Amino acid sequence: MSDEIENTKVLDAARWIADRHDDEGGRIIPAVRSRFSLTAAEACRACALADRFREVGRADA
Repeated sequence: MSDEIENTKVLDAARWIADRHDDEGGRIIPAVRSRFSLTAAEACRACALADRFREVGRADA
């Protein structure tokens, strides 16, 4: 898999997490892995990015 495709999937997952972080009842890693076909490491990166996205959103509010 190319880095560009991987990065797109991770970014898409991060955006999804940032928008819907409470929907999965604390089971976000399995949900993201399944929904976006990510590895565990990619899902963790997506979670970290989602935290950054939410921080930026709070700063702009």
